[in-house]
Amino acid sequence: MTDAVRATWRNTTHDWAAEVDHAHLAAVRRAPETYAPGGVRHLILEVLAYAADEAECTGGGRAVVTLHPDGSVSVTDDGRGTDTRLDAAGRPVKKPVMATKDLRFFDEPDAPALPDGHPRRGMSVVAALSDRLTHTNRRAAGSWTQRYEHGIPVTDLDPLLDDGTTGTRVHFHPAPGLAAATGTGLTAWPDHLTVTVER
Repeated sequence: MTDAVRATWRNTTHDWAAEVDHAHLAAVRRAPETYAPGGVRHLILEVLAYAADEAECTGGGRAVVTLHPDGSVSVTDDGRGTDTRLDAAGRPVKKPVMATKDLRFFDEPDAPALPDGHPRRGMSVVAALSDRLTHTNRRAAGSWTQRYEHGIPVTDLDPLLDDGTTGTRVHFHPAPGLAAATGTGLTAWPDHLTVTVER
């Protein structure tokens, strides 16, 4: 697919013209105290904010946060899944939420605050500050999974068999040095999103 084709796609939350913004990811990695204040808890809230957006659009939703024994975290929601478009050859292209900045929040001085009181920056912060991250997407038009290391995709979109559900699952292994999440303060969202924490 040519850059000219992607450049014609309407940008709402992310710029479809590029799949990865290496400079942006590197800048986030250099300043974890700025982009993950309080550590892993803030990263979880960044993921949940997208589930809250989806729940608000669809009239309600649920998310499950799982704190795994190895220190990794998974956040699963029951939304419609990440937007995916087809290129000129009919190949799926997913919205670059993990590896490019969120145009609504990242550089905005008046970005909304997450429940921890710190500004929302976007999902790319989570990817950049994770050694490994797996994004699983289940959408009515097709399902896939993709892996990242330090925010950089290391696999293509690997197709998944349809299981009759929709939604996203983000499983991330935070970079060393970030304060671990305790599970507190993760469920304080508006009524349209119900969050459950599991261990």
